[in-house]
Amino acid sequence: MRHPYLDRFSRIDSPIHRIPTHVKIVAVIVILLVIAATPLSYPIVFACAGVGLVSVAWLSRVPPRFLLRRMFLLELFVCGVAVLSLLQPGGLAVFARVLIKSTLCVATALLFSTTTPYVDLLQTLKSWKVPSLLITMLALMYRYMFVFFDELGRMQRARTSRTFVDKRMLVWHSLATIVAQLFIRSTERAERIYAAMCARGWR
Repeated sequence: MRHPYLDRFSRIDSPIHRIPTHVKIVAVIVILLVIAATPLSYPIVFACAGVGLVSVAWLSRVPPRFLLRRMFLLELFVCGVAVLSLLQPGGLAVFARVLIKSTLCVATALLFSTTTPYVDLLQTLKSWKVPSLLITMLALMYRYMFVFFDELGRMQRARTSRTFVDKRMLVWHSLATIVAQLFIRSTERAERIYAAMCARGWR
């Protein structure tokens, strides 16, 4: 149940990992609210947030390369959204605000997800009387993300074993085929799983 990309460093021993989950949730909510509500005219707040996040990353003992790789992938979406803000009046100011705030918020969420086991998060939400239907949906989503990545890995290995010519156009064509087949297989598997759950009395 632990995928090397999804759940690799959530259970290592560090001062950050040992903090109770409910404390981390409250801290993340406070940080996100402060970042969202603070205007750019107070750069000291954003500087302190950045230094704090770097300190937390260092104390968490998670390899920096792992965090930077994830942050790079998420930052691509942040930059895409920030670029769209250039089309609005006062585009540069809006661009800077979106880029800085979004980057800090994404880094906060990334550190939280990397240092908190998902099961502990669900247990905390349950103790806070969060609706059971929402918790069940989150648990199923997390469980079948592993199935999704395993299926993707099998399809990639099958494609590699059948591809003997290393041409870029052929690779891109095969990748598009894999994505389409993965969508179809995921939909079919979801329908089978739902039918099996209903047959066992799940409502």
